[in-house]
Amino acid sequence: MAESWNSRCWRWLANLSPAYSRTGATITYIAHNFQEVHVALPLNWKTRNHMNMIWGGSLYGAIDPIYGVMLWKLLGPRFDVVDKAATINFRRPGRATLHARFVIDDAELQSLHTALRNQHKLDRHYQVELLDSSGSVHMVCEKTVHIRRK
Repeated sequence: MAESWNSRCWRWLANLSPAYSRTGATITYIAHNFQEVHVALPLNWKTRNHMNMIWGGSLYGAIDPIYGVMLWKLLGPRFDVVDKAATINFRRPGRATLHARFVIDDAELQSLHTALRNQHKLDRHYQVELLDSSGSVHMVCEKTVHIRRK
């Protein structure tokens, strides 16, 4: 799917935000409906450690805010969305540009709307992987996101 003017502006602003840009990552794509986001994390002077691999903080920082922002945009202003927990499994050192793809499909979105009609708050678990260009997994993160009605 193509980006819309709105999602493209969000991407530009997010990449300009000091809190996100200092991770060294770049958001490369946001779907017009905010249900898919792509992130790239290169090995460069911002992300390289003393052993010539990507810092763990940059790995996590690249993916940290994405699901929370996606859900906030998808659910609208009647809901608060905050990160609750994360479990990170570092599989191998990052020595090249890594990529992550975040997706919230229609079924998950419908499930969220149904659950939030019946409950005031809930937690959701999402998993994301950072991969290199060959598809090798370098990091797996399970995020717990807390959602509640205002």
